Amino acid sequence: MLAKRRWAGHSSARQQDSGAPVSMFRAAILAFAVALAMGGGEPASAQAVDLQLVLAVDASGSVSEQRFELQKQGYVAAFRSPQLLRAIGSGTTRTIAVTMTQWTGPALQIQVVPWMPIKDEASMHAFADAIDKAPRQLFGGGTSISGAIDHAMTLFPRTDFKGARRVIDVSGDGANNRGRPANAARDDAVSAGTTINGLPILALEPYLDRYYWESVVGGPGAFVLAAESYETFAEAVLKKLVIEIAAAPLPSHSAKLRRSAQ
Repeated sequence: MLAKRRWAGHSSARQQDSGAPVSMFRAAILAFAVALAMGGGEPASAQAVDLQLVLAVDASGSVSEQRFELQKQGYVAAFRSPQLLRAIGSGTTRTIAVTMTQWTGPALQIQVVPWMPIKDEASMHAFADAIDKAPRQLFGGGTSISGAIDHAMTLFPRTDFKGARRVIDVSGDGANNRGRPANAARDDAVSAGTTINGLPILALEPYLDRYYWESVVGGPGAFVLAAESYETFAEAVLKKLVIEIAAAPLPSHSAKLRRSAQ
């Protein structure tokens, strides 16, 4: 875990910034897709797990210290929940591998909790403790969901685990306003065999869930589950994690998941 904090100026503008290093991100995603197609990307001795999950947490300028702490403690509580442990135990290997990143601008992302296997109560609580101890390291720089997705894609090969499924879990309180379009990053990730699920927080943009449906989520079983506010984030994130970890079939009225955490 990096100890150095990164600071960047925050702008409230919601327009796209076309100056991001798009070619670098595309090259990384394409390389990842080629590795998957050739059966590479992980060590030959990689441990098989049911799921590789990247938790991508918003740390942009709109997220105050209080709001960030509500997000953080929501994840901590979720990974101490018996309900989540039952979801993990429902898989074939009964093991998942999870990591957490913080993100803001196109080139501002930090992996704050390394890949960790979760297979029982002790390992699940160890991951919760690691989240609890991880300080906030980013404090502005715009809102680049595309940057968060592109960064998350580079993390899958950098581990000794090989997931039967790969999922990026994006949470945030605003639409993409920096870097390349979010749907471009989404499409590249989905083409490489990854699912992206969304947990928009509707405190600042009441219809952000619609944007996530249209521009952020994608891949097999992708869904959006919104939190109406930061105060309801903990409830929402537990529901969302249980769904994506257990890989339970979504109901036909899955659109209702948009506002199911009230």
